[in-house]
Amino acid sequence: MPETAPDAAPADLRILAAVPEDSAAVAALWAPWIRDTAITFAPTPRSASEVAALIRDRNAAGHGFFVARDSGGDLLGFASYSQFRAGAGYARSMEHTVILAPEARGRGAGRALMAAVETHAKARGAHLMVAAVSGENPSARLFHEALGYRHCGTIPGAGFKFGRYLDLILLAKEL
Repeated sequence: MPETAPDAAPADLRILAAVPEDSAAVAALWAPWIRDTAITFAPTPRSASEVAALIRDRNAAGHGFFVARDSGGDLLGFASYSQFRAGAGYARSMEHTVILAPEARGRGAGRALMAAVETHAKARGAHLMVAAVSGENPSARLFHEALGYRHCGTIPGAGFKFGRYLDLILLAKEL
């Protein structure tokens, strides 16, 4: 049997457009990252109803929200994007979020989700995808750089969580 590259997506991985019915699973997967880490600056976890609204809003705006599931239906992660900043001048610049279950890291789910986000955005006229990464998440910076994102700047102390200021690292990739 041929050896599989370490970053290859599992054969049983499915990338699907998220629907509001995915919201409880997405909220449950996202909550510990929000509650227990500084990889996101959000102070409180989102409820299932807030995630359902986010999915509906992104879909209504023509932006993507995707989930990665294994063949058993377990959620491995999700990714979404929306306009980077408000205003017509930024209409072709997008910012994404990608979150994985701890057991999905290093199995190709993140790469597959990012491919879905980038392909979806490019097909809708996006020119640039931005990653805004916490300075306390060096693995996210390395992940994005491996996908062709380049460091565009660091905003010192842009975030605040757990009683301290946190740097925000911006990376970007032309689609």
